[in-house]
Amino acid sequence: MIEIQKPRRFDLEERTFQFAENCKYFVGKLPRTIANIEYGKQLVRSSSSQAANYIEANESLSRKDFAHRIMICRKESKESRLWLRLCDITNNKELQKEQQKLIPESVELTKIFGSILEKSK
Repeated sequence: MIEIQKPRRFDLEERTFQFAENCKYFVGKLPRTIANIEYGKQLVRSSSSQAANYIEANESLSRKDFAHRIMICRKESKESRLWLRLCDITNNKELQKEQQKLIPESVELTKIFGSILEKSK
């Protein structure tokens, strides 16, 4: 039997990817209202942007570029939290559970990127 390893919690590249992917699936389950369509688009953009910018930060050519990319990651993580909170999931327990898992993850990612930014100065 082959044992599949779970990504390590401190593998931030994988963690940001998982967050973006989980947000994408969450958006796919949202009720189709005008507001949710717009909030969902923004959530997909901001969650994937923090993942992409983290990859770019790891490939940066200078400390200044690294810090700039991490700052964008932090901003996009905070923005993701806003869009998650704005999504209308009234009376849907399954979506409420997913939302309650995604919001703390966005907060943790924001704090992680803030810490990285402070240490990079």
